Amino acid sequence: MVKRFMNAKIKKIQFLSIIFFLASLIFLLIFILTKNKNNTSHTKNENSEKLILGFSQIGSESAWRTRNTQSIFEAAAENDIQIIFDDAQQKQENQLKAIRSFIVYQVDVIAFVPIVEDGWDNVLTEAKDAGIPVILVDRQINADPSLYAGFLGEDGLEEGRRAARFLLNKCRNRTGTVSIYEMSGTENSSVVRDRAKGFREIIASDPKFQIIHSEDGDFLRSRGKEIAENLITSSCRKDGLYYEGQKIDAVYSHNDSMTLGMLDSIENYKVYTGNTIIISVDAEQKSIDALQAGKLNCVVECNPNLGPKLMELVKDIAEGKTIPRVTYNSETMFTENDDFSTYQPRGY
Repeated sequence: MVKRFMNAKIKKIQFLSIIFFLASLIFLLIFILTKNKNNTSHTKNENSEKLILGFSQIGSESAWRTRNTQSIFEAAAENDIQIIFDDAQQKQENQLKAIRSFIVYQVDVIAFVPIVEDGWDNVLTEAKDAGIPVILVDRQINADPSLYAGFLGEDGLEEGRRAARFLLNKCRNRTGTVSIYEMSGTENSSVVRDRAKGFREIIASDPKFQIIHSEDGDFLRSRGKEIAENLITSSCRKDGLYYEGQKIDAVYSHNDSMTLGMLDSIENYKVYTGNTIIISVDAEQKSIDALQAGKLNCVVECNPNLGPKLMELVKDIAEGKTIPRVTYNSETMFTENDDFSTYQPRGY
């Protein structure tokens, strides 16, 4: 009898001990969660006066892209705007993750350079639902316009038109077909579509201008070098560039990196291209140097310095203002006919 009583008492003590342990554990968890919540709120309050911009860049594939990123950081510092930065390393999935992390962090504004045109609707809907406005930078997308506040960047159509107008004027007295080889940029990007469309729009006015081939160079110097090397080695000729036995009269390259890569191969194989018209887009310092050296004929500017204008738009949005649907940066063109003594260092 006594033994049974003692066993019951021990079980009761054990049961109460377990209850006490669980209660203590629950209390401890509540304390920790409350403390973390208070710390988070405290941090947010400390930074509440400073605008936070989440910015996703596609990568650093060229001097132009590096300068583009620098411009945005410089302008943010001048305007006392905090940047949470992400380098997508040329992968859309990385950008999608970055944008979602900006949403979780509750930044004030999101800006990003879209690698390609499609595949953004879901993540932009998430940003809209979170009340965070989005600005497209440098490249445009195929999506519901209500999902983003506006676009800031270059006028790719006009860049293509400028390149074509130079070529038409350069060849105005030439008879016979003008064979054009095009090195385009990253497939399915808006800038490629626009530079190609603008160029074709102008040359369509004269049937002697014919694009004999368009090759995707992905905006990379290594690809430009590879493309030119393939042209040179397949033709086994050094009196110019040939594509499938047809001499190339003009090269239209969508950016300087690919152009400079092409010049690398031309120099390595000692190919004469004096009669080949080479037109590039971007206007990095190295391409301007090549223009002055007579290796290029025309360089259409694509201005990377988008930072100051972007910060203006960010502040306007934060104040509840409506920004323009499209904002183009100012750009020009450099040609073999310019007075080179007036050129200023490009800075990139």
